[in-house]
Amino acid sequence: METKYQYIRVVKIADNPKTSVWSCCNKHSGDELGIIKWYGPWRQYCYFPTTQAVYSKGCLDDIGDFISRLAA
Repeated sequence: METKYQYIRVVKIADNPKTSVWSCCNKHSGDELGIIKWYGPWRQYCYFPTTQAVYSKGCLDDIGDFISRLAA
């Protein structure tokens, strides 16, 4: 899935039989901020932070948009 966001870069890191796992990285530093993967108990993709970070509304909007595109 091709995505162009202002604050983050999202890269597929695993393909499971029914779902995928995505790494969410800071576009400026390249540091991984978290992963997006399927969360079975909620039956939807969710964001799992891998590091403590501060997120602006714009960054959260980018993450939310990406998850919305996965669900479509």
